[in-house]
Amino acid sequence: MTHITCDNLLRIIANSLFFVSYDQMNLKLTDHIDHLILMALQSDASLSQRDLAERVGLSQNACWRRLKALRMAGIIKGSTARLDREKLGLGLVVFVMIRTRHHSAAWLKTFRHHVSNLPEVVDFFRIGGDYDYMLKVVTQDMASYDQVYQRLIERVELDSVTSYFAMEAIEEQRPIPL
Repeated sequence: MTHITCDNLLRIIANSLFFVSYDQMNLKLTDHIDHLILMALQSDASLSQRDLAERVGLSQNACWRRLKALRMAGIIKGSTARLDREKLGLGLVVFVMIRTRHHSAAWLKTFRHHVSNLPEVVDFFRIGGDYDYMLKVVTQDMASYDQVYQRLIERVELDSVTSYFAMEAIEEQRPIPL
């Protein structure tokens, strides 16, 4: 099953989904057809343009224009395949909560670069509340996670690092509701 990754989709939805219209290049709100396209692609991004057009009730040309506009607006940023972690030997999911005393622009730049270069970190958020950052780490086992942890703490000073180990993925990589 394929999955659309769209970092800013939720932010754009919250800001009323403005994008360039199909014909006049004017700003326009998305409509229910665009939502159908986005929902279909979140379920299966490998759909051919013909199949997608049929699914949402458009001609291929009209569907192509809408897809182009959604991509130009940055609503669709690409497509990826969803992989089965377990079958790939990546059965451990760890949510890492980080607290720091450093909030300078230079520290933040170094920290973001460091964490973004850890391939096991699949999600990375700056958050509000008791912690400053939350990471989702996917790895093989506890020993592999410990290696990630050691690499995480080796280059930047952190106040605290708390790890929560997922016991079961009940829902994972769900489509964004539109």
